[in-house]
Amino acid sequence: MTRTMHLNLFINSRGHHEASWRHPASSPLALTDIAYYRDLAQRAEAGLFDSIFLADTLALGEMIESSASNWLEPITALGALAGATSRIGLIATASTSYTEPFNLARQFASLDHISNGRVGWNIVTSWLAAAARNYSDDSPISHADRYARADEFVAVVKALWDSWADDAVLDDRAGGRYARRDRIRPINHQGPHYSVAGPMNMPRCPQGRPVLVQAGSSDTGRDFAARHAEAVFTAQMEKSAAQAFYADLKGRVTAAGRPTDQALILPGLSPLIADTEAEAQRMARELNDLTDPEVGRRRLSGRFGGHDFSHLPLDKPLSPEDFPDPGTVEAARSRTEVIVGLVRREKPTLRQLLTSLAGARGHFVTAGTPEQVADLMQDWFETGAADGFNLMPPLLPLMLDVFVAEVVPLLQRRGLFRTAYQGDMLRDHYGLTRPDAGF
Repeated sequence: MTRTMHLNLFINSRGHHEASWRHPASSPLALTDIAYYRDLAQRAEAGLFDSIFLADTLALGEMIESSASNWLEPITALGALAGATSRIGLIATASTSYTEPFNLARQFASLDHISNGRVGWNIVTSWLAAAARNYSDDSPISHADRYARADEFVAVVKALWDSWADDAVLDDRAGGRYARRDRIRPINHQGPHYSVAGPMNMPRCPQGRPVLVQAGSSDTGRDFAARHAEAVFTAQMEKSAAQAFYADLKGRVTAAGRPTDQALILPGLSPLIADTEAEAQRMARELNDLTDPEVGRRRLSGRFGGHDFSHLPLDKPLSPEDFPDPGTVEAARSRTEVIVGLVRREKPTLRQLLTSLAGARGHFVTAGTPEQVADLMQDWFETGAADGFNLMPPLLPLMLDVFVAEVVPLLQRRGLFRTAYQGDMLRDHYGLTRPDAGF
């Protein structure tokens, strides 16, 4: 069968550009209006996307006075979107740091039932000090400990999802038997972080398990993804880095005893699209002119665990020595490695770096015609850099509409993207097997 591209729509604010909320072309709807998310999900479904994705954060951003970064709690929002769509996959972030495996397993299994098998869980570990304070912790959990806990957390959740056989429910009204007790088993997990008896208190969900997604690209994060992830969202700022990441992670997946086609790699892509390259570049400048460098400086500080960058002038070229060693950062380590790598290669000024990060926080940003965007996607897809893309439109819904109307048909004509959904579940769209419960 011909290999085809996978597309996920990442819904964030009024677009992924830092200043999208200020732009007149972005949606006028409030970020707490479910109609906004429903409309975007339906547009993406009309474009035959595999899935949509809602991120999450567990604390109020420090730049709230000048940055529109608040949104609805994603698991709750997916419940509403499940009833407003019929085919597209629905992925939400949930942290292993500040919830319990039994609660989370029930929530995502319920969503999978509600959506008839279209749900995925983006597994994250929380690192923000402000988040820790919201959950009665004096300090964030260390990077290594976060992943150790997450590994056990995921093992427990998988066991809970597999605690019912697919044929456990009889629903025999005449005979008076609802379920077969011998096809439901406890998990009796006892580990260093969690003690969970099980079984789950609901039948197995349509996909067997919701699709597991992960976005950490540090060395520890890659090993975690190799063991568990069925789709990987990653930030790569150039093709060669994306190719190296792709080869490395696929190798780790093989070493973990899993088929490489069961772990899809979807780099972030944030395209500004116009009829001409000059017009796309003009729109990029227009958006960048709406940014506040001090908001970007504070966001950069947050990426590096609160490091103080206030002493750096905006227009002096940077060097890696201006940043903490990413290996010492307990925050989102993979993203700090991307940033320091960019500084090492390009030696931008702080102003130029902040402008670059304003587009999509370290993901690949481009501006051009539909043909140029399609060419770039085809190149990455065919040269070992991607199995598809985590589309991050800089302006919503405008750039999603342009992408669906102009880029998707080009990909379809080239045989790179579906012309119709071939299945009903997210696992169908991604080409993933249904896990066996082991009964």
